[in-house]
Amino acid sequence: MRLGALLGRVLGWGLLVGFLLHPTTFARWLAPLTHDGAPAIYDQGDLWSLALAHLAIVLVATALSAVVAITLAVVVTRGPGRAFLPMSRSLVSIGQTFPPVAVLAIAVPLVGFGATPTLIALVAYGLLPIFENALTGLGHISATVLEAADGMGFAGWRRLWSVELPLARPHLVEGIRQTLVISVGTATLGSTVASKGLGEVIIAGLLSDNAAFVLQGGLVTGLMAVLLHDAAGVVLRARAADGN
Repeated sequence: MRLGALLGRVLGWGLLVGFLLHPTTFARWLAPLTHDGAPAIYDQGDLWSLALAHLAIVLVATALSAVVAITLAVVVTRGPGRAFLPMSRSLVSIGQTFPPVAVLAIAVPLVGFGATPTLIALVAYGLLPIFENALTGLGHISATVLEAADGMGFAGWRRLWSVELPLARPHLVEGIRQTLVISVGTATLGSTVASKGLGEVIIAGLLSDNAAFVLQGGLVTGLMAVLLHDAAGVVLRARAADGN
């Protein structure tokens, strides 16, 4: 089973990197989707550069979402901060209540076109999964464990960093995995406001009625999401093994 999973990862990453670096190799399989002599491979930009830009904004947005969501979860799970839990839930839910397109439409007049409005939309959209998982992780730590930590001198912030967050790690990583997948797909919309990314390929295909562009943009985006989700799981299992 492990060998099969390893082979699947190697094949997946190899296929993704191979296509981005040498897309013309795959042209013959995409050519049937074109018509009137249209190119089968996106030729209005470098796919590798677009994928890196897409990945960069996803990782930055996910990191920012994680910092904000986990910090907020810590605050509302202790002391006077518990009174703000309902309000905090409402605030982080706003990002998922408003469609990303609506967030982009609001952000563009304020910050202009480019990566910034996309980053704002991704951060807002990624808060809820991390926040809810952080609440679950921090809220299900045994009171006995916390009392033992206090008895050993792990009080306050020291207990948080040394005991609570490590114990909540599986839930935190799961929330981050969910946000990664959401962000990879949502980031394609950033191309509508001049943000570099794989959305350019999909939009170009829609505008020119080129199904080959749409398919390659969608497949690369989907494969990237699957591989990032799997990579986060590998990191989680490795850290758990180290902890044991």
